[in-house]
Amino acid sequence: MKRVAFKTLGCRLNQYETDAIASQFQDNDFQLVPFDKEADVYVINSCTVTHQSDHKSRNFINQANRKNPNSILVVTGCMANNAKSELEDREEINYVVENDKKSSVYSLVEAHYNGEILHPSKLNSDLFSYGSTEKGFHTRSMIKIQDGCDNFCTFCIIPSVRGRAVSRPIKDILENVKSVVSKGAKEIVLTGVNIGRYEFESYTFDDVVEQILNLEGDFRLRISSIEPDGFGDKFLGLLNHPKMTPHLHLCLQSGSDSILLQMRRMYNIKRFKEIVNKVRSVRADFNITTDIIIGFPAESDQDFEATCNIIKDLKFGHVHAFKYSIRKGTRAERMAEQIDERIKTQRSELLRRIAEQVKKQYRNEFLGKEQIVLVERTDGEKAKGYGEHYIPVEFSGTELQKNHFYKVRIKDMSTGDEPVLIGEHIK
Repeated sequence: MKRVAFKTLGCRLNQYETDAIASQFQDNDFQLVPFDKEADVYVINSCTVTHQSDHKSRNFINQANRKNPNSILVVTGCMANNAKSELEDREEINYVVENDKKSSVYSLVEAHYNGEILHPSKLNSDLFSYGSTEKGFHTRSMIKIQDGCDNFCTFCIIPSVRGRAVSRPIKDILENVKSVVSKGAKEIVLTGVNIGRYEFESYTFDDVVEQILNLEGDFRLRISSIEPDGFGDKFLGLLNHPKMTPHLHLCLQSGSDSILLQMRRMYNIKRFKEIVNKVRSVRADFNITTDIIIGFPAESDQDFEATCNIIKDLKFGHVHAFKYSIRKGTRAERMAEQIDERIKTQRSELLRRIAEQVKKQYRNEFLGKEQIVLVERTDGEKAKGYGEHYIPVEFSGTELQKNHFYKVRIKDMSTGDEPVLIGEHIK
């Protein structure tokens, strides 16, 4: 049995695509092994949002080559689009596969072992032809509904590496959901680059969510990262559906209107706060998480302070913050007043401390309350998973099983940067 190892960087969309490709390899008698072990095939699903992402991808390429120089090494994902020539010049990389060909990675490897050397450009181009993810790396089953983006934020390279927005036929989405639920999936996660802008024929994102919620089966629905301008009142009305999880990742990026304008974001702070307040009017403890870019060109101390203040005001459950990184070909690359790296680092540390404090305060509110936890790992007596608010929970019980829902009473919270809720199973 040949061995295959995967390394995924970046967004949930990449995670979904890796899960689907990994499942395909396993369906064809490949053994899945950790990336730090020797394998016959290494697949790196890369990210290129920041310089740090590129650096990590290069390190994993080197790591795979050290583990087994004779392996088949495939690099795909956004860096494969953005730095294609650089990667193709590296002798240790066998194949560089762009995003629109990614679903055919297994076919490429299969052909290689059959003595047929295909150029990736000859592979099938299909953004939605991924199969089941049931043998992937996550208990939650991600469903891809959309790819690409038409927003063209001034800092973002994604439209260049993922292409323009394309939506998947709603019939295919519903069939995909019904298929994974019939195979035991308990949590469905809708994913894409800009899912709120879903548009197929007369259907919008709200329609997709509504039709999934109306499907039969014992499952719950989670929405991955979504833009604040990406949904309307109909979607807000669906948030109290019993299958809908009380968690949204709304991408803020900055707490300053002037910076949002320079970023070419499609909302202002007043509008963002209105959305959060409407969401929490449905359920006061609704978990809102977000992204923040630190050190965007011309970000003043006052702009940064405004960002810190909105994190406190809106009580985000988690903040994914990263330093602004110049991406070639974007409008922000040509902007004046680029921020010194030392200032970015100082601001990052300050914001990180604020975000951690806010996160702990939010999670502390769950003490004494109940969560419905979907188990991801268990030894039968202790289990770990995520509650409906997408907060990690560890709990004890008897005969606990993976991929099952359990009602848990929260009794304590761990210390550290990533506090975990601790509880016990309520029978």
